[in-house]
Formats: sequence, structure tokens, C-alpha cells
Amino acid sequence: MHALHPNLLPWLEQFNRAVQQKAADGYKATAIGAREALAQLTAQMVAPGPDIAWVNDDLVPGREYSVPVRIYHPAPDEALPVLVFLHGGGHTAGGVSLYDGINRRLAAASRHIVVAAEYRLAPESPYPAGLNDALSVAKGVWGVLEQRRLPYRRRLSLAGDSAGGALCASLSGKAQYDASLDIARQALIYPCVDYTLTQPSVVENGKDYFLTANRTAWYFDQYFQHGEDRRLASPLHWELSRRLPATLVVTAGFDILRDEGQLYARKLQAAGVSVEQLHLDDQMHAFLNMEALVPEVCELTYRRIGAFLNAD
Repeated sequence: MHALHPNLLPWLEQFNRAVQQKAADGYKATAIGAREALAQLTAQMVAPGPDIAWVNDDLVPGREYSVPVRIYHPAPDEALPVLVFLHGGGHTAGGVSLYDGINRRLAAASRHIVVAAEYRLAPESPYPAGLNDALSVAKGVWGVLEQRRLPYRRRLSLAGDSAGGALCASLSGKAQYDASLDIARQALIYPCVDYTLTQPSVVENGKDYFLTANRTAWYFDQYFQHGEDRRLASPLHWELSRRLPATLVVTAGFDILRDEGQLYARKLQAAGVSVEQLHLDDQMHAFLNMEALVPEVCELTYRRIGAFLNAD
């Protein structure tokens, strides 16, 4: 029987008591609350990241929307490969500023130019707005780097956590049939790849482990507002071929998304795709946003992502 990391237990007990008290006081889920909760957690638990030599903001043009991005170039005199990072938050919360420490750690660990996208969020901008923005950034990043006269190597990888992992897997799935979108590798951190909420870990871990089944269903209801077929929107259920990029899947033992991430990895392997897995049996969802509690686990994750992205 696996056990939750001892550093997480007291924090989780306190968190669950606070959630119960808020419910008793009449709390109603809204985008405001979701965004504040993730922002407060991350601000408390993730220290400022390492210094990166060149950090600036820009816009990537898109057909619907010009997407704000933050570019982290760890060695602005060197032509480094590019990593587009898509943050988590249930398609409803999160943002580039909130994930600044995480993006800096990724840039340092991978020696990639990290381009973090401020894609649109639900409920104001429901599906497929965020996915369209992610596609705009993946395709338009080269023009922005050219305009900035930044040296780069034309090798594109993707990374994302949770809902950001869903966007990465969706882009990679689309790239199977789009010659203009060449993705070398993708690193998926406890990704959401099945919007149907039917995997066994949803029941097993659906209560009291930070990301609950009810909260996830609420996120998805904000994202899908027009009766979309959620199975058809789920990368796990798409046709997968060896044209997909080499993939690293990070999963956590006490995460409701555990099984879908592992099943996605197995389906990729069956299709002939090169796959690596990092399963952290004693962790729960969003542990990168809880770095102060499990620093060694986060350090391992960044190290593995960096090694994976730089493998030939």
C-alpha cells in the first residue's frame, strides 16, 4: 500500500479543514476563487526562480488573438532549442507571472529558450480558445525570436502541467497531420488527457487529495460550454501514431489524473513512440506548486525533464 509523502500530510489535513470550513460558510466555486487559490498556493510554496540572463515579454500574433508570452533565454549569445511551456490551472486559473519561478527552473534545468504562453482562460474564453492560442504560439514563436534577434536552434519541444499538459498533448496530436508543426519532444507533468473523468484513479483519489473529482468536473464545465463531445476533445482517445514526438509523462500516485497519464504513455508506446515515465508514488497533483514541502521531488522532476529534452 503506497503512502503520501510525510511532508504533504499535515499541510493536506489543514487544507482539507479549510475547504470544509469555506463550504460551511457558503463558498461557491467561481473563477475568482480558483485563480486566487492557485496564486496563493504558488506564492507561498514556490520561491523566486534562478536568474536567467535574458527575460522579456512579447506577443505572438494569432488569427483570433495575439498571445502574450514571456521569453526566458538562459544564454542569449547561444543558439539554444526552444521549449513552449503551457501552465496548468484547469483551463480556468494560472498564468505566466504565477509560473515565473517554475519557468525559470525549467530554463535553467533544460538550457532551452522557454516561451511561456498567457493563453486565454475559461469561463470568459471557453474551448477551444486556449488550444487555439497554444497553437498560435507553437507556430508563431520563430517569428518573435527573429524580431527580437535572439539566437535560437529551430527545434521545438513542449512542456505543460495538468491542463497545460492537455494542451501539449493536443498540439502533438494535431501535429501528426500538420507538416507546419514540427514538435521534437513533449514533457507532460501530471497531464489531463481524458476529459471524460472515467479512469479508476478518479474514484480512488477523487476526494481529499487537493484536486478532487468535483472540482475537476467544475473546471471542465467552465471549459466546455457548448455541448462538445469531451471524449473527442481528449488526446487519450485520439488516433496515435509514431509521428507523435518522444514523450516524458510524469504522474503522481495520489492524483486523480494518474491513470489517464499512464494509459496515454502505454498507448504511445504501442504506437511506436519513444516514451519515458517518471512515476512519483507518494505525490499528489500540483506538487510543483508545493515545492517548499517537497523540494527534492521537484528538483528530481526538473532534472529529469532537462535530461529528457536534451536527449538526441
